[in-house]
Amino acid sequence: MSDTTAASADTAGPFSRFEWMLAGRYLRARRRETFISVISWLTLIGVAIGVATLIVVMSVMNGFRAELLTKILGLNGHFTAYPIDAKFTDYDQTAIKLETVDGVLFAIPYVEGQALASGQQDSTGVSVRGIEAASIDKLTLLKNGNILGGWDQWDQSMGVAIGQRLAEKLGLTIGDPITIINPNGANTPFGKTAQIRSFPVNVIFNLGMVEFDSFFVYMPMQAAQSYFKMYEDVLRPGFTEPAPDATDEEIDAAYERQYQATAVEVFIDDPDNVNVVRNRIQTDVDRSLILYDWQQRNETFFSALQVERVVMFTILSMIILVAAFNIISSLVMLVKDKASDIAILRTMGATRGSIMRIFSMTGFAIGLAGTAIGLILGVVVASNAEPLRAFISSLTNIPIFPPEVFLLSSLPSKIDASEVTVVALLALGLSFLATLYPAWRAAQYDPVEALRYE
Repeated sequence: MSDTTAASADTAGPFSRFEWMLAGRYLRARRRETFISVISWLTLIGVAIGVATLIVVMSVMNGFRAELLTKILGLNGHFTAYPIDAKFTDYDQTAIKLETVDGVLFAIPYVEGQALASGQQDSTGVSVRGIEAASIDKLTLLKNGNILGGWDQWDQSMGVAIGQRLAEKLGLTIGDPITIINPNGANTPFGKTAQIRSFPVNVIFNLGMVEFDSFFVYMPMQAAQSYFKMYEDVLRPGFTEPAPDATDEEIDAAYERQYQATAVEVFIDDPDNVNVVRNRIQTDVDRSLILYDWQQRNETFFSALQVERVVMFTILSMIILVAAFNIISSLVMLVKDKASDIAILRTMGATRGSIMRIFSMTGFAIGLAGTAIGLILGVVVASNAEPLRAFISSLTNIPIFPPEVFLLSSLPSKIDASEVTVVALLALGLSFLATLYPAWRAAQYDPVEALRYE
């Protein structure tokens, strides 16, 4: 190296062209440095795999939470309003009042009961929900979820809507009768008898969530009220109790049938704003209601998801940490191999700071390249998670992400830019920290001692 080069190295400022040139030269392995080069490449691959894995896993978990939230809140409201008294006959008026509250999008009364559904092939327990056609129009997920049949004339149809998985289990299709068995039927001297009725299947839907597609049966509101006996015959004002020998016409004229609902589903504009809307409902609606929000209903489930996200992020970050230790080992070996070069540079005027920056840039370049490759790979895989899952599943003939276990029929993925940024900064930060000790060791070399043993 000429005196001019040494002088320029001494007078040049930090991160000069001279330092970048040496750092780049140390990245390009010569024939006798093949082992160090292999470790550097493995380190780069390790950083890339760690970054890509973190991005893919966090994106899938984000998509899983968002998809579940969309499906769950697509049918079940952000609030479920139950009456404090046993009879909920004013459900329509209550729903109208709820819809006037600021922050409430709409409210849907419904009737719900548990029953046994029987078809041509099998029987299974189901949740039967009675709902009006006007309410179905508000539930976009259900309205657009039909794959067979339609919702026309729903209130007058006296038929039912069932999920695709339930239809497959029971062996039913459009027009087939489904038998609904309610154990709480009519009272007799020998106790309650089961109420058994058959309804034609008018709609088969697929909502993309196993629980809904295999467990729910929808029927018109009034049909459900009649089936579950959600009504009460009340004597009309001005009428007296009919005589024991009164005709059916006289009894019908004297009594008015008042139908009841189980509860009202309340949908709001911001799912995270439940506490504020709860206070508004309690203030603005004069009806005594018990409000049960979606966070209370799914608290255990979504808390478990949040804990899982944190644990997975921590565990997968270890991959990047291991790669960072590989950066340390490769740089330590590089420093040992370049001991004589360091000594010559020091004798020609290179400062300790310059030596430290050269080796820091060498190690950090490995981390930077690995992070960049990992970012690209992670974003590409996360963006195509479902096609890749389907391809691997068909190739290996092994079910990956089975819907019976994970509740969803496809593998969701949602890339969060802020999380991707955090992963990239984490990888770059660990890579930079990994270079400090080897670079400091290089800067501490005594040129006399180093040249004595060459």
